[in-house]
Amino acid sequence: MAQFGKLSAGRSKPSYVYSIIGVAIVLLIMGIMGWLFLNFSQASNAFKEDIRISAYLRTLNKDSISQIQQFIAGQPFAREVKYINKETAKEIWNKENNEDWSKFLDYNPLPESIDFYTKAQYVNNDSLKKISTVLMSAYGNQITDLQYPQSLVSSLNERTSKLGAIFLVIAIVLCVIIVVSIDTTIRLAMFSNRFLIKTMQMVGATRGFIVKPMDLRAVLNGLISSVIAIAILFSVIQWAENQFPQLKAIHNTQLTLILFGGMIAIGVGISLFSTHRSVMKYLKMKLDDLY
Repeated sequence: MAQFGKLSAGRSKPSYVYSIIGVAIVLLIMGIMGWLFLNFSQASNAFKEDIRISAYLRTLNKDSISQIQQFIAGQPFAREVKYINKETAKEIWNKENNEDWSKFLDYNPLPESIDFYTKAQYVNNDSLKKISTVLMSAYGNQITDLQYPQSLVSSLNERTSKLGAIFLVIAIVLCVIIVVSIDTTIRLAMFSNRFLIKTMQMVGATRGFIVKPMDLRAVLNGLISSVIAIAILFSVIQWAENQFPQLKAIHNTQLTLILFGGMIAIGVGISLFSTHRSVMKYLKMKLDDLY
């Protein structure tokens, strides 16, 4: 049995190395696609959460304004709420329009408002209409109007849906290719060990004795491949975020860790499944069928 161990080590090292590298490359491609999808999702949410909604107020005292502000802040849709007085409203208008109308008017016609930003899932016309209904029902005698860029909201949701659908189709196709590629790589690695597996069976080794070390080796190889792919992907992410600061602004550490965890799970899972299936296949085959 010691001879078989030496034979196993001597014959399997090259195939294991190629298998580890091959699986790592495929996992890296999967990781890059996953990272691009996360950035697309985060960028879309960032755009949505940057849309300002303005509740214009009648002339009110500070207590009434504070009450409305607290009411909005306590709603599940609210992400950020702030009171805009007439002077601040003027500054915002001048900045957005690149014009100072104080040269033509000696008074400020802009009303006070409570500006707020909603969470991304509420940035669609149906949800915003419901929000408007809630606010006008509660403070219709104090809020004169509720405004937001309806055309921008519609356009943003439409484009996000189309791009998301395209990305989903690409991701599904790529996932199938990745699974098949990893499975093929593992099976080719095990093909070079088919005679070793059969020889061990012929000298009386049980299936458990043959399968267990190879399954453990598959788990180890999957982990090594995953770590290599994650290390390269992490370097790519760091480089990209240094080159494009906008990517760093939408970086989500939790989602990135989930992506890394998914890469490990897929690498280990498929390596173990493919290895176990291949070993069992060769154990069931007749010796003549191995040639």
